[in-house]
Amino acid sequence: MHRTIARTAARVLSGAVIFLLTAIASAPADQIDVRSVPVALHAGKPDLTTIGRLKYRGGVELLSPSDRFGGFSALGLSADGKRMVALSDEGARFDAHLVYGPDGNLTGVTNTEIFILTGPGGVPLMDKSMADAEAMAPGVEGEIIVAFERSHRLWAYPPNKTGPRPLPLPNEMRKAPANNGIEALALLGDGSLFAVSEGLGRDGANLAWISDRKGWSVLIYRNEDNYRPTGAATLPGGDVVLVERYFSPREGVRARVRRIKAAGIRPAAEISGDLLAELRDPLTVDNFEGIEAIKGPKGETLIFLISDDNFKRRGPQKTLLMMFELTD
Repeated sequence: MHRTIARTAARVLSGAVIFLLTAIASAPADQIDVRSVPVALHAGKPDLTTIGRLKYRGGVELLSPSDRFGGFSALGLSADGKRMVALSDEGARFDAHLVYGPDGNLTGVTNTEIFILTGPGGVPLMDKSMADAEAMAPGVEGEIIVAFERSHRLWAYPPNKTGPRPLPLPNEMRKAPANNGIEALALLGDGSLFAVSEGLGRDGANLAWISDRKGWSVLIYRNEDNYRPTGAATLPGGDVVLVERYFSPREGVRARVRRIKAAGIRPAAEISGDLLAELRDPLTVDNFEGIEAIKGPKGETLIFLISDDNFKRRGPQKTLLMMFELTD
């Protein structure tokens, strides 16, 4: 990869993620009421803060009367950790300021707004087949790249522009089933994009891709125990963290966070991440689909997760926003 692109990527990863809050073209914002209810990592053991190689640094359930709130499948934060944006699979963009306690732990959100994403020409995305945003990542020129499924596509939203610019899809995605789209997307330190599908592949293997100037090359992401990848983010040091989800009616929902070495993400490779933590009952867990990683104020690595409640406000699913510190 060209050195200029690599330097630009490093700059984006280290400080320019604030474009998340300006680059994604959307209709005018509506302020909405959102209430933050603190959640423990383990409701029955409130002093438990460590799970695997992650230390729990606070989390909340987010509640809102707005019919447009929920369904969040992608998450991004400004580099200073003060602002967040989440994209929903109904074409909404949720913006908020994060609130921290004196100990630096996450305690809630404020200044909450919601938008409708727009397409080319600034037209709001109202139809589900066009509005199903599942992943996002910064680009090397300050744009935000969003992966949509159903009508599979990648759109780059440049800063301060009225509409997105289409990007080439991996060839394998062109005829993929509607719900087997790109669920995980991350910008690597060399300026390339790393993408993972949720459903393409078989026998514990998911199709994944890495980009270069000529297009996309295929690699394989190995999972196990019927977990599926649902989100990815690049750590401050360059490795990638990936969140995986498992669900069955009998066993409920589970989630895993894995770390993939950046050096292993290359064309034709077969990769698998090191397990950092697994969340399952009786721990606080839900349908986690969004993940982000930033450097904290003391130089620590912070990992954030957000869950997709599938708009089932009266059911068992919740919108959780949780923060962890990587301990190694």
